[in-house]
Amino acid sequence: MFADLHLHSLFSDGTFTPEEVVGHGVRFGHRALALTDHDTVEGCERMAAACAAAGIEFLVGTELTAEHGGNELHILAYCVDPQNPELLAKIAKFQKVRQERIRDMVACINALGVPLQVEEVFALANCRSPGRPHVARALVRGGFCRTLDEAFERFLKKNRPAWVPKAKMSAPEAIELIHQAGGLAVMAHPGLNRSDQNIPAIVAAGLDGIECFHTKHPPATAEHYLAIARHYQLLVTGGSDCHGLSKGKPLIGTVRLDYQYVEKLYAAKSAAAESRAVPPVK
Repeated sequence: MFADLHLHSLFSDGTFTPEEVVGHGVRFGHRALALTDHDTVEGCERMAAACAAAGIEFLVGTELTAEHGGNELHILAYCVDPQNPELLAKIAKFQKVRQERIRDMVACINALGVPLQVEEVFALANCRSPGRPHVARALVRGGFCRTLDEAFERFLKKNRPAWVPKAKMSAPEAIELIHQAGGLAVMAHPGLNRSDQNIPAIVAAGLDGIECFHTKHPPATAEHYLAIARHYQLLVTGGSDCHGLSKGKPLIGTVRLDYQYVEKLYAAKSAAAESRAVPPVK
């Protein structure tokens, strides 16, 4: 009775197909899975079909990049309508921004005398939401770096010569977008963003939950965010943030979220839908 609600596929910067993600979920005995690719819901239809065939519950998701108070935040969207026009229009805009960012990063790398071709990055990515890991893989594949870690250390990490800032929406804008698409907005891996001071304002903007359990959250960090979730009466989620084989061994299976938290997500989704369906009293 466990779940993993933070998973990526090759529709963004993961290396697994949706079907392979589900296969690993089956291997670890998960009852529910969510696909949370960056700025896209393209893989959700295939993931839903694979989950249905395997007898696993599936939650439609995506991961949006946002900011508040100068801090970058990632907002997970759960149970959104994957056909919602406003959501699709907004993520299409950010997909184009992502593609332009790839061009800018490769231009910086070329300026350093490394003849990486941007077409090679796009061919390797083969998706609408490319990211830095695709550039890193292309550098390794082209023989310009020995490892992904070297590619990030030499070129792609913040303050390195090919780092390019990521376009972001505001946290309230991301939350509003998720809500109008019928979903729930959850702050991803807050322990990595180190912006606890922003949580009260983001809660006031309508945040529904917080990802307390994450591969890079040690037990003390998870307990810290569980206490914050209790204080603000937020939903609790968790996931491995698995990107397939991009970082060595797959991370799926490292976080096993108790299924009770999934049930609470479902209940919150139903309550939100009912509240929107009831006309205001005049």
